[in-house]
Amino acid sequence: MDHPVMSYEIINKMKVMENIAKIIRHHHERYDGKGYSDGLKGKEIPLGSRIIAVADSFDAMTSKRPYRDSFTMAQAIEELKKMRENSLTPKLLMDLYLL
Repeated sequence: MDHPVMSYEIINKMKVMENIAKIIRHHHERYDGKGYSDGLKGKEIPLGSRIIAVADSFDAMTSKRPYRDSFTMAQAIEELKKMRENSLTPKLLMDLYLL
């Protein structure tokens, strides 16, 4: 079981957190349908999940990893711009984050 589904299962047990659980479950979905856990695409992906995906991608790029150095903020923004049309979210939402 991947971490979005595991997190969903834990958080969804709290009825007051049902909407948050769905956002967490789908934060690795991609606008073009190539993400996971459920293969959602486009507007099937909750808006909150799409927003978290942008933040998560930015954080991953700007964090040092065992296999690479961290990106600069400018490098991360350029990479997000490349991803905005097909994998993360539509251009309009990405532009709001990149102002």
